[in-house]
Amino acid sequence: MSRTVFDKPGAKIRIDDISAEPPKGMTREKAAERFATLGTELFALQDAMFGSKVHSVVVVLQGRDGAGKDGTIKHVVGHLNPRGVNVVSFGVPTTEEREHDFLWRVHRHAPRRGEFSIFNRSHYEDVLVVRVHDLAPKALWKERYGHIIDFEELLAEHGTIVLKYFLHITNKEQKERLLEREKDKKTAWKLNPNDWKERDHWDDYTRAYEEAISRTAAPHAPWTIVPANSKWYRNLVIAESIVEALRARRKSWERKLDEMGRGGRAGLDEYRAQIQAKGARKKG
Repeated sequence: MSRTVFDKPGAKIRIDDISAEPPKGMTREKAAERFATLGTELFALQDAMFGSKVHSVVVVLQGRDGAGKDGTIKHVVGHLNPRGVNVVSFGVPTTEEREHDFLWRVHRHAPRRGEFSIFNRSHYEDVLVVRVHDLAPKALWKERYGHIIDFEELLAEHGTIVLKYFLHITNKEQKERLLEREKDKKTAWKLNPNDWKERDHWDDYTRAYEEAISRTAAPHAPWTIVPANSKWYRNLVIAESIVEALRARRKSWERKLDEMGRGGRAGLDEYRAQIQAKGARKKG
């Protein structure tokens, strides 16, 4: 599986040196077969997590316009039980959100134990778009790296599995996708001139992403750079990553479920014994 993972701060990152294409030998057919298997396992793992209430999951999806955040949600998150999933899109802050600290609008959507929160864009916008467009003083947004690190550490301390993904597409691929939107009536609703204007800041965003990933990568909150030029491979990489992270906790969930099962059976046995005793007294 071709993906680049950063789980320690301080790494030297050059996004342009990382391929946005699937590896040689990987085909759409192979990916589809593997993706279907992963989808079944993902559903089962989610069910165990939901029942045990030991952990929760935050999936952060970041990427340039057209990188496939919505598509990832549709195809990968589509394998999850909606009962335990909350999808949140973070756009331009509302008036109320601007009147709070930058993490307020994000923290309120942190998942309860047993549940998933999927962030379509996230708190990282405050060190990306804010940086590129000078929406806040440099001294202010620089401090936000530390706040983000502390925030994600807090989530992890309380049982949240934090998984962060940068959907990596090339400049050429983005242009082709934006042009496709204009031709397809089904996606025309996404047309926005700002998507084209933002292309003028391609290199600025590259540097912003490189620093954000380097400074906030951690064992409890890793970044994965996902080759996303091929949508089918993007979906496979993210599904594989999520399943691996959940699979590592499965035994702890199964132990908790067994414990809950023993407690439930003991309670049921006690209840039935009480009913029997009550019936015996009536007969006597």
